Amino acid sequence: MVQKYQSPVRIYKYPFELVMAAYEKRFPTCPQIPVFLGSEVLRESRSPDGAVHVVERSCRLRVEAPRLLRKIAGVEHVVFVQRNVLNWRERTLLIEAHNETFASRVVVNESCSYTVHPENEEWTCFEQCASLDIRSFFGFENALEKIAMKQYTANVKRGKEVIEHYLNELISQGTSHIPRWTPAPVREEDNRSQAGPRDPGSLEADRPGSAPGPAPETVLTDEDKLDADYIERYLGHLTPVQESCLIQLRHWLQETHKGKIPKDEHILRFLRARDFHLDKAREMLCQSLSWRKQHQVDLLLQTWRPPALLEEFYAGGWHYQDTDGRPLYILRLGHMDTKGLMKAVGEEALLKHVLSVNEEGQKRCEGNTKQFGRPISSWTCLVDLEGLNMRHLWRPGVKALLRMIEVVEDNYPETLGRLLIVRAPRVFPVLWTLISPFINENTRQKFLIYSGSNYQGPGGLVDYLDKEVIPDFLGGECVCNVPEGGLVPKSLYLTEEEQGHTDQLQQWRETYQSASVLRGAPHEVAVEILEGESVITWDFDILRGDVVFSLYHSKQMPKLGPQEPGARAGGQLTDKGWVLGVDYSRVEAPLVCREGESIQGSHVTRWPGIYLLQWQMHSPPGNVACSLPGVEDVLTALHSPGPKCKLLYYYEVLASEDFRGSMSSLESCTSGFSQLSTTTSSSSGQSHSSPLVSR
Repeated sequence: MVQKYQSPVRIYKYPFELVMAAYEKRFPTCPQIPVFLGSEVLRESRSPDGAVHVVERSCRLRVEAPRLLRKIAGVEHVVFVQRNVLNWRERTLLIEAHNETFASRVVVNESCSYTVHPENEEWTCFEQCASLDIRSFFGFENALEKIAMKQYTANVKRGKEVIEHYLNELISQGTSHIPRWTPAPVREEDNRSQAGPRDPGSLEADRPGSAPGPAPETVLTDEDKLDADYIERYLGHLTPVQESCLIQLRHWLQETHKGKIPKDEHILRFLRARDFHLDKAREMLCQSLSWRKQHQVDLLLQTWRPPALLEEFYAGGWHYQDTDGRPLYILRLGHMDTKGLMKAVGEEALLKHVLSVNEEGQKRCEGNTKQFGRPISSWTCLVDLEGLNMRHLWRPGVKALLRMIEVVEDNYPETLGRLLIVRAPRVFPVLWTLISPFINENTRQKFLIYSGSNYQGPGGLVDYLDKEVIPDFLGGECVCNVPEGGLVPKSLYLTEEEQGHTDQLQQWRETYQSASVLRGAPHEVAVEILEGESVITWDFDILRGDVVFSLYHSKQMPKLGPQEPGARAGGQLTDKGWVLGVDYSRVEAPLVCREGESIQGSHVTRWPGIYLLQWQMHSPPGNVACSLPGVEDVLTALHSPGPKCKLLYYYEVLASEDFRGSMSSLESCTSGFSQLSTTTSSSSGQSHSSPLVSR
């Protein structure tokens, strides 16, 4: 495989003639580049008028490689042939070099140029490109490639420093100006005896038979080129290889991409996301560009206007910047009714809003780069989880969140600089367990999580935010205009007809199971737990009637009928002779659930065995069943017409190993409700669940 290198345009703020004088001081030896052992002139020629000076040198470079590799190769240094064509009239120096040592096994070609800056004739530009093709090298091809590229890029970086060293040396010696070349007077007889100066290109015939240097594949205009000062100022410090990857990918887009070329900051994010692996970054970027075109994302900020409901209940917004100058986005997730928003505006509207936030974030990064005079390519997100509860684990909502994470990571890589999560409640590990596997490892490393009031004081928010911008609801003095969120009224939910044009309703139905509850014939689900510390989560909506939800534990497996494994509805799962408190026990106090309510909860299991989720019809006060129904009750209910309740439910078991040490905090959690529902909900008894009722 051929490795290629392309440098940005490096600018010396000195005239061409002075830079050439500094360049000549590099020969015949250059102490500033230790691997450069020396050089000798093989051939030299000048045009009759002195305007063109051609020098061909043999250069020796020391091999910096492991001793074993040097022993196998049988050499301690390699020879390169360098050909310089200096044109004083045009003020250009063109350099071509190729290796002579191991030329049949390894082909190295390099092209460099010094030219006058197109906008300032007192400045000099330098560019170079190179290629490395290792055809065979005693089985050490990969090792040689890494050594060669490392050594080459180190010399590239050193090259500019060497020229600047000799420029400073010349100036310190009193040489700060060298007159430009002017043609010498030519006598009339000289004009008759010569046909005129040879074209510099004709000097190619003077060159010994050797492989020519690579010709540029495409000549870019000055507007297409990136210079090193621009990269340092707007994109940040990059290694020579990283600079080369950026220039090559940008060049490739200019040649092949039809449409608007992404900004350099945007291209660089994709390279960073793929660790500057050029082919992988190109593939990722191409897929993203296709996605942006398909969904017209470039026009999103001009065309998207969030519905009034989103502006009122979506608890997120921009708020100044952090101490590093990154734009700061605040999301009060614990106060946001994600389920209500999805049912009121739909998943696509929420996704569009999230995309508009990311587009705005990129725009703000550009503005802050100009404002603070340093590259700022990412933003900081502060997530307040006060009020987070099991309602936020509504399964369609989690699926929608995972989809949004996937879209953002695929199309806005390396835009999140830091994620500050504060006031994380004990239920947070459940949400984290569900979503963390879908978050890129590089992104996860940017998360800082604080529980309780740990975000206050040293090591907390003050390390990342100025005191003047810490929001008032987090103990700061700054008034934050981010909406407070709150429960979305059910009257604002979309009807099934309004949702009919999407497949969202169908997806929800596929996620949940439906059940009917008859008087005396509860609906029950048996869940087998093989290890002590697991988490059972549930989520159900009461469509008709009132029910009582309970959770039981038994060491014995119920006698299941020929239905789906682990669940049976409308019949007794336990033996008639089982006694409450002996053969099975209640591990969650009964919870009365009214028609129209949405219930989410979890239970940290203490023991292995069988756990029974039970829904039974609600009886008048004082008559709530305290044990599982008998066979006679079930038969009576099945043969006697009467009212019945309907519900949709979903449950899931999360293994303790997924919580990565967070089980202890979950286990100490007791029943509680967020501020969203304190006026309508209550809990009875101690438990290890976090249910939430939405009325």
